[in-house]
Amino acid sequence: MTARMTNPSLIVPDALRPLLDVTKVLNNAGVPQLTLDLIRLCVSQVNGRPIDIPSHTGEGAERRPTDARLLRMDRWRQDPCYSAAERAALALAESASRLSEGEHTVPDAVWDEAARHYDERELGVLVLQIGLVNLWNCVNVTTRQVPGDYS
Repeated sequence: MTARMTNPSLIVPDALRPLLDVTKVLNNAGVPQLTLDLIRLCVSQVNGRPIDIPSHTGEGAERRPTDARLLRMDRWRQDPCYSAAERAALALAESASRLSEGEHTVPDAVWDEAARHYDERELGVLVLQIGLVNLWNCVNVTTRQVPGDYS
């Protein structure tokens, strides 16, 4: 696959820095980094985006995933290695990323389960993380960006 264009975040003046700043804020907002990484992978799966684990968990061999949860995303509902809080975050990410599938795509049961594990600020972090990953997926799919190619 060849990209249709240079990544828009690189050619629209002053667009990339604020997006990276939001990412930094979310990464330092108190939700475990692994949970944020799991959300990145889950949302990308929902969007049919090829999953490039190194790009979602940091660049370079020193950040290659060592946690089995990052490699078992296809069975997060059943695999006992995921905590109840991680499952709740993943269910929220999956529901919130399926907006075209119905008016009420985040059922109360999904929201309530997430709220059992996360306080309001943490829920805000999860929702913003889900939205940000969906934004990147939309940009990358629309312009056919190649996973791992950041030129």
